[in-house]
Amino acid sequence: MKKTSIAAAAIITLSAFFLCRCNEDNTANNKTQSDSAVTKSNYGGFETEALYGKHLVTIAGCNDCHTPKKMTAMGPVPDTSLLLSGHPAAMPLFAVNRKEMEGKGLAVTNDMTAWVGPWGVSYSANLTPDSTGTGTWNKAQFIRAIREGKWKGLEGSRQLLPPMPWQELGAMSNEELSAIFAYLKSIKPVHNVVPEPMPPISANQHH
Repeated sequence: MKKTSIAAAAIITLSAFFLCRCNEDNTANNKTQSDSAVTKSNYGGFETEALYGKHLVTIAGCNDCHTPKKMTAMGPVPDTSLLLSGHPAAMPLFAVNRKEMEGKGLAVTNDMTAWVGPWGVSYSANLTPDSTGTGTWNKAQFIRAIREGKWKGLEGSRQLLPPMPWQELGAMSNEELSAIFAYLKSIKPVHNVVPEPMPPISANQHH
């Protein structure tokens, strides 16, 4: 009888031990899953901040202007080897009647990386993490560039020129802009010195 009681007590002790371990494991698993869910929630449901940024860059149409195009049988497509590298430095200025274009308030593009209008000529910027792009930028600069439309995000610098829709993009949250910056830091650096913008011809005629 005594042996039976000892055996029963041992079984109860072991059962309690394994039950506690099981509860601890479940708690740990639930915490891990909860932490993972919070992280994904912070990144718009994506695994990493950079992937969330890539999604935002895609739906915001950043590649439309900042990625050079190459012509195919199906029309122009983004040249992924030059992803977000801006207007190619070696590309000659498109041949248009600038005075006519500026006077009529029209904008035309060459490879969709160079634009002409009443503001003059503007070129899409190099957004890659190269020294000729955003390689030396910090996050605060990037957010200021988008929120305030400041060139390179520098205090007192000129305004960003059309067609950059910074007024609309500036409505993004800090989390969204941070994710975009994280993505830009993750892409391939492309060494490309984008030309400086040109003032309108009418401004030159006033001198």
